[in-house]
Amino acid sequence: MKREFAISSKKHYHETMVNIYELMNKGEENLTNAERKKLGLMVNAAEKFEDETIGLRPDFKPASLPDMVRLVMLEKKISQATLAEMLKVGRPKLSQILNGKRKPDLEFLKLAYKKLKIDPTFILEHI
Repeated sequence: MKREFAISSKKHYHETMVNIYELMNKGEENLTNAERKKLGLMVNAAEKFEDETIGLRPDFKPASLPDMVRLVMLEKKISQATLAEMLKVGRPKLSQILNGKRKPDLEFLKLAYKKLKIDPTFILEHI
């Protein structure tokens, strides 16, 4: 019998996303079968919550550069560790940028444009 996992609030959604990223950062090859199953349930619940509650639309644009980067991570289904490699930054630096504790430098902005295909106008308007 398939177990259901439901997200009941924005706070629960945020907690679920943190758990998803923690599991993704372990690397798929390092996950146990139970962790893989849990990850699948959480991802499905997060997608359902986004569709029903947050209402992500094709024309949806996040309000900040960190939010845009997180959206791209979700769309591409990449972990923060993978993103750090793609953008040639350390994980701590990326975490600080995503949490608003550090401003992105020029190299980060260029790679966000080139590797993540974030609209340069959006970048300029949100730095």
